Amino acid sequence: MNNRASRSRTSDKFMTGVFYCVGGFFVLLLVVLVGYIVIKGFADMDPSFLSFNREGIGNQLFNTIYLVFLSLVICVPLGVAAGIYMAEYAKPGKLTKFIRICIETLSSLPSIVVGLFGYLVFLLMTGATWNLLAGAAAVSILCLPLITTTTEDAFRALPDSYREGGLALGTTHWQTIIHVLLPACVGRIITGVILAAGRGFGEAAALLYTAGQSTNINWSNWWNLTSPTCPLNPLRPGETLALHIWTMRTEGSLYANSTEIANFSAAVLVLLVFAFSLLARYISRRMAKKASGQ
Repeated sequence: MNNRASRSRTSDKFMTGVFYCVGGFFVLLLVVLVGYIVIKGFADMDPSFLSFNREGIGNQLFNTIYLVFLSLVICVPLGVAAGIYMAEYAKPGKLTKFIRICIETLSSLPSIVVGLFGYLVFLLMTGATWNLLAGAAAVSILCLPLITTTTEDAFRALPDSYREGGLALGTTHWQTIIHVLLPACVGRIITGVILAAGRGFGEAAALLYTAGQSTNINWSNWWNLTSPTCPLNPLRPGETLALHIWTMRTEGSLYANSTEIANFSAAVLVLLVFAFSLLARYISRRMAKKASGQ
């Protein structure tokens, strides 16, 4: 009996060590990868790279943030609503299974296919040219299954006491969802939003067919949304950082310092994703504390 207990403790310690090594490996891999990209990007940096003209990446940086914002405005409400439906309202049956298969299939679609779909539907069928709104719609298609699944899992993970407590106070099912369940799920939903935004920041293939590779911004023309040079006009073409990196690497002979610009763009993109993740986590904690009355 003692030998069996000793072997169990030994195997437990061994597997614990294995899992710690696996976790440490991924942390080390992330640190090395991010460190290499950032150091490589800032090693040959020139101040002109930060300008808002053809020699800099200022316009592409703004386009990236604006496009991700537009895509989240589209996919977060739809994804959260779909996740709530799947967790709280959908009855077990063939229809629910079919919807779940559709969500899983949508999450596995290659981005290039979604880009071609966006080009056919959002551009050719509407008679529009490349624009940020079409790019945001294509990215939202890619992010929608992720937010839906994250929201559904967050609601299903809540103890039944949350629902029972809300209903015991005389609230309706919908009121319980809005005032009790949803605030309790904010942290996990924010995690899905971070993952969706990360995909939006790094997306290139889908935007190649929808958002375009040209940018013409007049920074003194902020509020004339119908102007093709207005920064906030969602119907203007807009090259993002990911597309800019691809352009610098594939058509680098047409630009001076193309390799240095591509490396710097990659470093800025990594830091941008990291900053967004920190900001989203901070907002998530504040909302969770407010919901719990702390």
